[in-house]
Amino acid sequence: MQYKIAADSSANMRSFDGVAFANVPLKIITREREYVDDARLDVAQMVADLKAYKGTSSTSCPNMYDWLEAFGDAQHVFAITITSALSGSYNAAMQAAQEYTSAHPDRKVCVFDSLSAGPELRLIAEKTREGILSARSFEEIEASTRAYMTHTHTLFALRSLNNLARNGRVHHAVAKIAGVLGIWVVGKASDEGTLQQEHKCRGAKRSVETMVAEMKATGYAGGKVRISCCCNDDAARQLEALIRAEYPDADIACEETTALCSFYAEEGGMIVGYEDANA
Repeated sequence: MQYKIAADSSANMRSFDGVAFANVPLKIITREREYVDDARLDVAQMVADLKAYKGTSSTSCPNMYDWLEAFGDAQHVFAITITSALSGSYNAAMQAAQEYTSAHPDRKVCVFDSLSAGPELRLIAEKTREGILSARSFEEIEASTRAYMTHTHTLFALRSLNNLARNGRVHHAVAKIAGVLGIWVVGKASDEGTLQQEHKCRGAKRSVETMVAEMKATGYAGGKVRISCCCNDDAARQLEALIRAEYPDADIACEETTALCSFYAEEGGMIVGYEDANA
């Protein structure tokens, strides 16, 4: 096997056509059970369980051995991880890369820290696959993908902050007030890989409009858009329609979030990855 792409499950990718691919699952942990973010998990049931759950919850990243298993026996590996600012997945992948290349000096591993989560990782994987299918060298693929990553962005819109509160990322009072008032939080992944709240919007319609305005403000001009939604296809389609109203030929794809992103986005939430005009 010449090339392989491995991505942790924050990418919402169970499979990936055209190249060898491995999904490396994260876990969601409560006092009652552990949810492994792989193809066997019923994500909709997990979302329902967590909505009813009242206790604390947390997430767990893959370890070095999980990444080594994902690398398999590939000659060249490109690994893509959730932002290192929020998870240890990147560090584990880097440790695995060092172990792998030490054991196999003739092999190569590149680890991309996405500085994001969700569909922006899919954009990175798509760019990497493009290089592989174009028969470029390992070094050329790495360089072109890293350059591309400077022109990809993430936005999110959340209508519930309960899991973030249980995870200790926002205050419980803030989450409760947002729920009572019907407030959506619209934010972005920063250049440092942190998730920043930018706007508070009343209702889905205003949230979608705000997201499109933010996309344009950061250079979107009709390129790729990847939308991941958690049990809210209507909002995803509203966003797609609003984008197409200005950019009819935009390359847009929608998908459901898998477990990790569903945990943070919660029911109704959306995460959007897109490229700017310089991509």
